[in-house]
Amino acid sequence: MRHKDCEVQTDEAEFLLQNVNRKGDLTAEGGDERVEIQSGSWYNPRETLMRKSGRKCICMLIILIIVGGAGFMFLASYCPDAVCMSMMSLTPKAPTRQSQTKTPKALTRQSQTHINNNNNDIFNKDPFDFNIDGVGRPLPDVARMFASFADVTSQDFQFDIEDHDVIVFLHIQKTGGTIFGKHLVDHLDVARRCVCHRRVKKRCTCLRPGPHSDERWLFSRHSTGWKCGLHADWTELTSCVDDMMDKIEGQEIKRRYFYITILRNPIHRFISEFQHVRRGATWKTTRLFCNGRSATKKEMPPCYTTETWENVTLEEFMTCESNLAINRQTRMLADLSLVQCYNKAMMSPEERDNTLLLSAKNNLRKMAFFGLTEQQEVNQYLFEETFNLKFKKRFLQYNQTISETTLQDIDPKILERIRDLNRLDVELYDYAHRLLRYRFDILKAQDPHFEEHYENMGNINFSWESLN
Repeated sequence: MRHKDCEVQTDEAEFLLQNVNRKGDLTAEGGDERVEIQSGSWYNPRETLMRKSGRKCICMLIILIIVGGAGFMFLASYCPDAVCMSMMSLTPKAPTRQSQTKTPKALTRQSQTHINNNNNDIFNKDPFDFNIDGVGRPLPDVARMFASFADVTSQDFQFDIEDHDVIVFLHIQKTGGTIFGKHLVDHLDVARRCVCHRRVKKRCTCLRPGPHSDERWLFSRHSTGWKCGLHADWTELTSCVDDMMDKIEGQEIKRRYFYITILRNPIHRFISEFQHVRRGATWKTTRLFCNGRSATKKEMPPCYTTETWENVTLEEFMTCESNLAINRQTRMLADLSLVQCYNKAMMSPEERDNTLLLSAKNNLRKMAFFGLTEQQEVNQYLFEETFNLKFKKRFLQYNQTISETTLQDIDPKILERIRDLNRLDVELYDYAHRLLRYRFDILKAQDPHFEEHYENMGNINFSWESLN
């Protein structure tokens, strides 16, 4: 076949397709159809059609690439927070300026082996890890990230009180959080102390030292108040804190959030809350806010119709199914949006409980710091090492609380019922106890002056510079 100029061939092919029955002779040669056109050339119509189809396919492919690129740009700009953060969590984060300028601390081979052998199940990946990685509605920016304990120890970037770092205290009822909250505003040895106001009960202003002196570094009951709701839980805080901090400070700032909390033995905590409620205390103004709305009375029917639940019996306290004291720690640490908030009709009880527990464990593991009421000195050491801040007072460990003395008067069968009723909190606390020991072992192995540090916690006369 003789080939002509491509433009001539195209014109002739179109002429051929329109007049194939009127001009040229069709012949069969070797199974191919050929047509003689006026120019004297032979042309194959099937081959011409294939070329034309190929050009159309290429054009369609180019159009699909353009449309796909535009769709990806639209998704990146307008996708929902949960989806965007899920995508971000699966992408390695770039190192921050602080992490680039510091040399990570190294564990000795012997200590690392000991830690791994005794805690190899602590950091197994939970199936909810990527679903609840974004907190405080951060923008897709490393500087606005949620800083976890793993970040602090592996990348060795530290809490910077002079920059835009914020400690967020998730305060769970009857865990000793009030005492710990007072430690934060009263006893931290910082360049600019919190100023507490006598006329405003339990309220202090904690402003940063350094160039950002009009900004706050602590979000807690004793500093900002209950800005996200009375005893706001994980779900409420993570959807509120960033916007609320912008509102408090009158400007949008890219911040890094360090979430912290305190847990307690579930049986002791439950009895302590029972005694507190029995004396007339309530948390009726708790919002129970999730997915843009508060829980309805149908979802969470009240346990009492009077102003308070004063003089409630332990049996009554235990049998109210909507009593928030039951498995409170698990509920307050879990991402409730994973279980349709307080609507229990959407999942089976077993699936709901399992989801809540796994979510609570995952969130606890990602917190920069948490402590246990029963481990006050360990709490202090972990906090000081994690945040590179020192307390001017040593934490006291009370050997016995009122709830523990009350336990002696409760029938063992009743205690077993309480344990079974709070089985999610029991499992969470067991996990937390092992995780706390794991973190303690890591920081202890990294601290070349552990003995001096641990012995002199709270000693204002000790020279910490001598250890450097």
